[in-house]
Amino acid sequence: MSARVLTVVGARPQFIKAAPVSRALKEAGVHEVMLHTGQHFDELMSEVFFRELGLDKPAYNLEIGGLAPGAMAGRMLEKISTVLADEKPAMVLVYGDTTSTLAGALAATQLHIPVAHVEAGLRSFNRAMPEETNRVLADHVSSLLFCPTRTAVENLAREGIMEGVHAVGDVMFDATLSATQRSAQSRILETCKLKPKTYAVATIHRAENTDDAARFGKIAAWLGEAEKTMPIVMPVHPRTKKIIGQALSNLQLIEPLGYLDMAWLMHNAAAVYTDSGGLQKEAYFHRVPCVTLRDETEWVETVEAGWNRLWTIADYKPRREITDYGTGDAAQKIAALIAETLAQVPKRRAPASISA
Repeated sequence: MSARVLTVVGARPQFIKAAPVSRALKEAGVHEVMLHTGQHFDELMSEVFFRELGLDKPAYNLEIGGLAPGAMAGRMLEKISTVLADEKPAMVLVYGDTTSTLAGALAATQLHIPVAHVEAGLRSFNRAMPEETNRVLADHVSSLLFCPTRTAVENLAREGIMEGVHAVGDVMFDATLSATQRSAQSRILETCKLKPKTYAVATIHRAENTDDAARFGKIAAWLGEAEKTMPIVMPVHPRTKKIIGQALSNLQLIEPLGYLDMAWLMHNAAAVYTDSGGLQKEAYFHRVPCVTLRDETEWVETVEAGWNRLWTIADYKPRREITDYGTGDAAQKIAALIAETLAQVPKRRAPASISA
């Protein structure tokens, strides 16, 4: 049996990142098996992305979502371990910083399966964020660490991680280049009665913003002031819908969008207001100024280059281009490094037990 990679995904940003890498793995002759944890489980946050991105239906869908983080991580860890024992992959590939990322990395480590982490080395330096803990832990158990920027490489070096580290560029840039042309078929501007460059796009979904009523109120007030400058359209994340009430009634609130509709909405926006790490970068890829609705960001180069600023800071820095994200070939570099690594790994036998 040829060596195979088991890819763990679970949330919208991971589907987007996985699309170009999955295509590149296939071109490199690597057998990939995809496992969807179900962390994003509704049709608008999950299935539509697989269709629009051209991803094959996952071989496994664990349908684990809607639980508290600890319960969700525990359930994922158990079920992923069972799949790994059955599939016996030579490597587990994880993306980003979600609960699915952590569960996939830990399950593989417990079974002595090498882990490859896409978007390794990112740091916000805020350990109160579950995403920060997830990405740090994933990095420290990974054998291959694919960094999107030089800063990410430096972060890992400060933590003593220097082996298996590769600066490859950003797979989100690969995905955006592919999607922008296809997204021109979208009718989202007509549906929302919007004209290009006359509106802003907003999203809020991070637990630090949605689980703290006082903080959410401050962000809602900030958006209310921003709305006086230009209309704001806001696709509402399921977590945000539960608490929104009348706080953002002046905004144009819409259901979550598929990838192509969201890409076209952002491409034509005048500004982006978000707490999403992925959308901060996508805003730059579309050359749209961004305001990050958090007190820090792991994508520091977007701030240094003047395309992004924190909501607590009034002005942008002088604007320049960002070269770290590469030229749209990050996925090919990742696939080549995985294929090279797998070629050097002898066939492994399944562990006798999956117990701790």
